[in-house]
Amino acid sequence: MGAAAVTTGAFPALSAGAATLNIPGVGNFDVPPEFDQQVTQANQLLSDHADDIKAAEAVVNPQALAPAQVPTMPSLFGQPQVQNTAGERALDAAKSQIGTEYVWGGNRPGGFDCSGLTSWAYEQAGVDIPRTSFEQSNAGQPVALDDLQPGDLLVTNGGGHVVMYAGDGQILQAPQSGETVSYAPLNTSDVVTARRIVA
Repeated sequence: MGAAAVTTGAFPALSAGAATLNIPGVGNFDVPPEFDQQVTQANQLLSDHADDIKAAEAVVNPQALAPAQVPTMPSLFGQPQVQNTAGERALDAAKSQIGTEYVWGGNRPGGFDCSGLTSWAYEQAGVDIPRTSFEQSNAGQPVALDDLQPGDLLVTNGGGHVVMYAGDGQILQAPQSGETVSYAPLNTSDVVTARRIVA
């Protein structure tokens, strides 16, 4: 019977004279007329502290009070898409080959020599660079050793070896026969030239 009473209008509708309580950020609520005085006081308090309420709401939900933004294309997975440099993309590709055996003349997964790794990695980043370390010593643009970025090429050993700068004073390379693609500390004294490859 209780449920039937609810659905048959057992609760009286509020009269047209009902007071309205206005709560910023929430909405308006009609209150029975017998609470007019309390509603008037509450509305006055809310009005007096409107700035405080907005500040609190901004802390709890900063997007609620943010100015409207020009719509942008959403990324595929809801996160902003970060545009990596060609060097960063190439370095990511080279990282995927850590542990691959050094093979002289190798330039594909399964076996790499030094310049085979760097040329393959840049190919994965959508950039064609020359195949040998000597040719790569003239690729891209020269860059100072104190301005290295991940993915920059470092030509060493008199031009006979090339590695990728991996950040934090480390290089990633296909070192020599009997070893695998791996990280090593950067030895700046052996660097002939540093090159930045841009797409």
